[in-house]
Amino acid sequence: MTVDALTVGALTDVSGMRVGHASRTGDGWLTGTTVVLAPEGGAVAAVDVRGGGPGTKETDALDPRNVVQRVDAVVLTGGSAYGLDAASGVMAWLEERGRGVPVGADPSHVVPVVPAACVFDLGRGGDFRARPDAAFGRAAVEAAAASAPGARVPEGCVGAGTGAAVGAMKGGIGTAAIVLDSGITVAALVVANAAGSVMDPETGVLYGELLQGRVEYPEERVHEAALRRLAESAAASAPPPLNTTLAVVATDADLTKAQAQKLAGTAHDGIARAVRPVHLLHDGDTVFALATGARPLGTGPVGSAHPLALNDILAAGADMVTRAIVRAVRAAEPVTEAGGTWPSYEELYGGR
Repeated sequence: MTVDALTVGALTDVSGMRVGHASRTGDGWLTGTTVVLAPEGGAVAAVDVRGGGPGTKETDALDPRNVVQRVDAVVLTGGSAYGLDAASGVMAWLEERGRGVPVGADPSHVVPVVPAACVFDLGRGGDFRARPDAAFGRAAVEAAAASAPGARVPEGCVGAGTGAAVGAMKGGIGTAAIVLDSGITVAALVVANAAGSVMDPETGVLYGELLQGRVEYPEERVHEAALRRLAESAAASAPPPLNTTLAVVATDADLTKAQAQKLAGTAHDGIARAVRPVHLLHDGDTVFALATGARPLGTGPVGSAHPLALNDILAAGADMVTRAIVRAVRAAEPVTEAGGTWPSYEELYGGR
């Protein structure tokens, strides 16, 4: 197993947030786990699940009607439902540090609530049984904890993005962030592993880039060659359409649990802009939202949180998810394993 420590990046632009990856490739392996580690004291957390085939853990605890308000970590993992075992390694690490929901007079008596979601990558390295376990989760959270504040998040084929695919093309992990005029930071980290396509089949342009201003269209001959290569790869790999796009949207704004849930919900719009079709029966599309509460939203005329300030955060969350998907696809590298062949977008279109 290789552990990828963090190197100054997007999700980590939200002060206190850290990200760690654990990956394994070769000898039948092509999978990994990514952990988002919240600052001490945790972060307000929520989730919105839209895919028809989700694989999740502890998502019910994030319902605003339920008692848990803050979590210390979120796990994104390969291995389909088997890979959710990675969360156990994160739970053990947190318990050793007394981080979790207090359940007794003894400060060490805590129950860490570690929400998790998985992507389908089983067999892509050649061995169906090669999937993350608790050791992956511990390795990823240790990598996160060891990283410097604001460290860059490695993108592409790392962590939960190691075995990711978008259609017949290689997927991966991407991240993006923005600082609003209010000074509030909104960021996203995405595992792009969609059953749908991220690319317009008529032009070769990434859907997500169509929303970012003027784009450069590839030459027709380049696009035709890319389509032929993708068709060959799809035929050779013949993967089942069991995929998922996962995202964590984080902000330093002071949000309630209900507001965080709204952020998770609107962030799905960012997936829909970059992947077509989306939220299918064979997708497990899931978005988590984390809010550290370091910055107030700002107040309206009667002292309540100003709705326009929240709207800015909601819009930014969706935009950052779109950008993160683009970055995931752009950062991905081609992979050929016993389980199949997945060219990368940069390989197909020459780094345009």
